[in-house]
Amino acid sequence: MKSILAIIPVSKFSEAKTRLSPSLNSYERENLLKAMLMDISNAIREYVDDIIVISSDCDVLTFTKTLKINSISENEKVNGLNDALNQVINLFKEEYDKMIIIPADIPLISFTNLENLIFNVKKYDVLIAPSKGAGTNAISFKPGSIDLKFGKYSFFKHLAEVKKNNLTYKVYESFYLSLDVNTSEDLGEIILHGINTHTRNYLINLNINVKSIHGHERLKIYR
Repeated sequence: MKSILAIIPVSKFSEAKTRLSPSLNSYERENLLKAMLMDISNAIREYVDDIIVISSDCDVLTFTKTLKINSISENEKVNGLNDALNQVINLFKEEYDKMIIIPADIPLISFTNLENLIFNVKKYDVLIAPSKGAGTNAISFKPGSIDLKFGKYSFFKHLAEVKKNNLTYKVYESFYLSLDVNTSEDLGEIILHGINTHTRNYLINLNINVKSIHGHERLKIYR
C-alpha cells in the first residue's frame, strides 16, 4: 500500500474564478488557473506518492497531461464537489494509507513548510488547514474515516466530523495555505508574496500592479 494520494478537484476552465471577472477576462482567468495548477503540482510532487486531478472539463484533463500528473473525468452521476471527491476516494481507497485534498487555487503552498505538513499528515488521523473564510484549504484522512463536508464554513463542519468520530487531528494554521484566490485583493497578495511562482509571473506579465490602501480592502490592484 502506498502512503499518500493528493487529490486536486478542478472546475471547468470556462467557469474559472468568475468572482475575478471585474479584474480579469475569461481567457486570463483560465490561464491564471493553469498557472496555479502548475505551482501546486510542482510544490507537492516530491512529498506525495501520486497526484490525481478530477474534473468534468476535457480541457482540464488534457492540460494535466502537460503537467505529467494523472486525471479522472467526473462521473455523469456526480452531484457537487463532495461527490466528485468521493468518486476518487472510492476508486483508490485500497491503495493508499492517507489521502489529502488540495484545492486548485492555493498557489503559495510551496512557501509553507511542506515537510512539516506531511509529517503531521502521517502523525494524525486528520489534518485540516483552514482558509481565510472558514473553508478548508487542505484536509488529509484515512479513506473512509470521515464524510467530506466541503461547502460554506466547511472547516467547522470537518472539525465536527473529526470530533464525532473520535479521531486525532491537527489544525494546520498557515498564511500561505489559507490564501485561496477569489478576489482582486487575493491577487495583490500573490504579487506581494508569490516570488518566483508561475502565478505571480503570469499576473506581472498582465501588467497587474498592487498598492496598499486604507479601506474595507487592504490591497488594490491596477494596470
